[in-house]
Amino acid sequence: MAHHHTTPSLNELVAGVANRLKTAGTGFYLMVFIAAALVLASAGTGLVAMFKGHEAYYNVYREVPWGVLIATYVFFVVSSTGLCLISSIGHVFGVKDFMPIAKRSVFLSIATILSGFFVIAFEIKLPWRMAIWNVISPNLTSNIWWMGTLYGIYLAFMFAEYVFLLMNKHRPAVICGFSGSVAGIAAHSNLGAVFGLLMGRPYWQGPYMPIYFIASAMMTGCAVILMFHILGYKVNKQEMAPDMQRALEVTTKIGILLITVILFFTTWKLIAGAAGQPNGAYPVVQSEVFGHHAFVFWFFEILLGMAGPLVLFILSKGRNLKLMLIASLSMVVGIFVMRFNLVYLGQALPVYYDLGVNEFKEMLHYSPSVYEWIITAGGFGLTALLFLIGEKVFDGHKVEDH
Repeated sequence: MAHHHTTPSLNELVAGVANRLKTAGTGFYLMVFIAAALVLASAGTGLVAMFKGHEAYYNVYREVPWGVLIATYVFFVVSSTGLCLISSIGHVFGVKDFMPIAKRSVFLSIATILSGFFVIAFEIKLPWRMAIWNVISPNLTSNIWWMGTLYGIYLAFMFAEYVFLLMNKHRPAVICGFSGSVAGIAAHSNLGAVFGLLMGRPYWQGPYMPIYFIASAMMTGCAVILMFHILGYKVNKQEMAPDMQRALEVTTKIGILLITVILFFTTWKLIAGAAGQPNGAYPVVQSEVFGHHAFVFWFFEILLGMAGPLVLFILSKGRNLKLMLIASLSMVVGIFVMRFNLVYLGQALPVYYDLGVNEFKEMLHYSPSVYEWIITAGGFGLTALLFLIGEKVFDGHKVEDH
């Protein structure tokens, strides 16, 4: 723990970082190397696809234009919003038990949203155009305009919040944290509306999408917080202080509640897609429950993403870190597949399905190309890289007593 009255000089800070990097060990550098290699491979692949044309490298096509890169982007911003919201319970709203997770969670919410931006940059082909036109030609009726703008504001607040946390300026950090939470909820519920307001896509369409996105973001936040905090202590080879163990215990308990909520959401979504057999949704729901997509749905989304971790969290009582780590890793895999299912299955039924157009009688297939998977892996690599560097540079994100 640092003391309040002594602010270390720049030289001391640099010496501290250098010392931690010196003593890091080969395992650490191997992980850094792998993560950096993924990022470079991903950026290289993305740039080639950007200039050679997506149709040569990506398996998306006219009828299924949104693929794994969109799903990965959604996954990362879901994680980022969740990290922001769960960690704000502590240092923004003053619930003492959650205080110790503030710094690392805010840092990781920045890392994950940057990873999301990294992946989406290679999906929208010419990303700089978006930045320019977003400013000079705003379309206030477009959910996607709001998405870019609100996430930009959110990122700025989270960045400012982290800087203030580093400087131990509590009041401005709280103000930025609160503003960041509001911007995050606005941005993220709007991302739900990107899907929920599409009249031509009955599988997505509905007012519950923005709410579902916020709830599942918080569920994801719990998983990611547990995963990164437990891994952080492993990377730093440190013993966990009792207050940190307590913070992870309450995070687990909130996670149990949120998994239950999302299981209910999923159940009602299936019932809604089956009741009265609505044209655009029923075949997809059928395929999810006992058809072509059933294994992926039941095994990844339900078992790995929610039901399994729910049981493990309850068994762990929030104290058995090994079980909590297994559960949170399992959740991250399951939630990634959940996002993929959400994005792909919404497009699996052709828009012309109801009209009896012969070419579009079947469900549409999409499986990502190797290049799409490399770019996806690069997003995970970037988060891992920032996480590993952050642990050493910011000394395990130690939190002071306020």
